[in-house]
Amino acid sequence: MTAVAFAYGGGVVTGILGSENPPPPRRQPETGLLDEAAQRIAAEAARPVDRQQLERAAVEGMLRALGDKWSAFYQPSEFDGYASALEGHYSGVGLWLRRSPQGRIRVASVQPGSPAAGVRIAAGDELVSVAGRPVAGRTVEDVVSALRGPVGSKVQIVFARHDRRYTATLTRTMMSTDDVTVQRLRGVGGAPVTKIRIASFTRGVGQEVRQALAEHPEQHRGGVVLDLRDNPGGLLDEAVDVTSAFLNGGPVVSYQSRADGSRTLYARPGGDRTTRIVVLVNGGTASAAEIVAAALQDHHRALVIGSRTFGKGSVQEPSRLSDGSAIQLTVGWYRTPKGRYIDGVGVEPDIPVDTTDPKVAEQRALEVLRGLLASLGGDTKGRG
Repeated sequence: MTAVAFAYGGGVVTGILGSENPPPPRRQPETGLLDEAAQRIAAEAARPVDRQQLERAAVEGMLRALGDKWSAFYQPSEFDGYASALEGHYSGVGLWLRRSPQGRIRVASVQPGSPAAGVRIAAGDELVSVAGRPVAGRTVEDVVSALRGPVGSKVQIVFARHDRRYTATLTRTMMSTDDVTVQRLRGVGGAPVTKIRIASFTRGVGQEVRQALAEHPEQHRGGVVLDLRDNPGGLLDEAVDVTSAFLNGGPVVSYQSRADGSRTLYARPGGDRTTRIVVLVNGGTASAAEIVAAALQDHHRALVIGSRTFGKGSVQEPSRLSDGSAIQLTVGWYRTPKGRYIDGVGVEPDIPVDTTDPKVAEQRALEVLRGLLASLGGDTKGRG
């Protein structure tokens, strides 16, 4: 798997220097501490649990010791479902989730046409319970796994908005993410504008954006609105590919990894450098989506419009374990081309706009595009 916008081992040797009579070395136990504890529980606990439950609890306990809310453990079936969703298809209800700064699990976005889109749930709502089990204290990955299941099966959810709770029963279906939607708009002053909405960065999104730009270029003489609102992120390489569509090379993002050292990911040459672009963001724009917005902003390729983004600037990589399960670890923190850190800070828009009403931000984007064209006398040539 590539990095997602989602094992390392180490040992310590200690010794006493300058001692004339060092203590004798300790005899190594035949079994490790975890094995020893598991054997005691199996033999002596009044209510023992099976070994698989103990192993999962041990791994989750080690991840909690990291103090990193983005690290996670997946059972084999959970990881398979997670990987399928990143590839663009899964059986579920059409909800993308995120953890808020207060630790609550909220809806990041609702997929149009999904079972969830047929009820009142919306981006920003807090998820209270899934299948009768509260979500408090659980990982996002665990809750997502509970939402997924066999096609045709049902799941009940309880969600909250402004201290009022709602209950809905959803029927799971096979979902194709369809994360890129293209809409042709009539810009202010009549020049045609193309709006490209990216819901998340799943496999193939970069290619779809390139196709949208290549087809009927006369349809975006007035510019492009790149809509990343409520985009929770996804695959890092797809974020780089989308950014490449608007740049002629140059750095997109960098991060420091213990395993690989310093890494910088670059845009491919040959992107569209002439079309005027504005990027729409809000508080639900996170991770890989923030990378795209920040890179285009740093390269002075686009104006960012909306409200400050979520501020998830860490890079996760999943690693398979021997039984098919996986752990996801944070391996570094992103920096923008100008060296800015996103984590806990977010991306500050060039033009702040109240994003409560999505139509207001979209209208402001069209006005800005018109202003950019007017400043050039209608010439759509890009900056150097």
